[in-house]
Amino acid sequence: MERIVITGASRGIGRAIAMRLAGPGRELVVAGRNTATLVETATAVRALGATARVVTGNLATLSGVRALAALAGDGPVRAVINCAGVAIVRGVEEISPEEWERALFLNVTAPFVLVRNLLPRLGPGSSVVTILSVAARRGFPGWSAYCTAKFAIEGFTQSLREELRPRGVRVINIYPAATDTALWDGIAGTWPRERMIPPEQVADAVAFALERPDRVLVESIELGDVSGAL
Repeated sequence: MERIVITGASRGIGRAIAMRLAGPGRELVVAGRNTATLVETATAVRALGATARVVTGNLATLSGVRALAALAGDGPVRAVINCAGVAIVRGVEEISPEEWERALFLNVTAPFVLVRNLLPRLGPGSSVVTILSVAARRGFPGWSAYCTAKFAIEGFTQSLREELRPRGVRVINIYPAATDTALWDGIAGTWPRERMIPPEQVADAVAFALERPDRVLVESIELGDVSGAL
């Protein structure tokens, strides 16, 4: 039984990834803050032949991240998929230090702590997948906290990749452009949803990278709408 840990699995990209990877012979550990929506994900995953374990927790705290690692079950982990995060959109003069720290913790520290705790259970052929963003490679006005966090997790995962090469553990980065999820419902402004990619396309990219032979590493995949940046 292959065990795959997915954070942010209650909705959006995380749920789409869980649905895409579900199938016989797999146990998906679906993690997030909302029990009700996680149960919906788990129900859908089980209907596709996988088993599912629901882990509700707050990844905004060290104790919450460590609890997730402990509740992921015993034994080997085939893949850790870091999808949980937060987008706090404020100008530099408007964003508070507390909001800044929250963005950095959820988008950078939480994945680091989770991976660090699960590393002993990742063997040759296993993978660490992180959903970054095109904002890991380019700054956008009003998105300084988000871009800073994504640039930082980019640096962490690149370094992690080099450390884990001798162990045969793959580190895969996915860089979606604007993706049509509920995240945009809480961001002020008018956003052209018709020019955003669907979360299922991100899930397909994750599946493609994971389904390569164990010795084949797809280091990064960037996705976006053909029309270009918003």
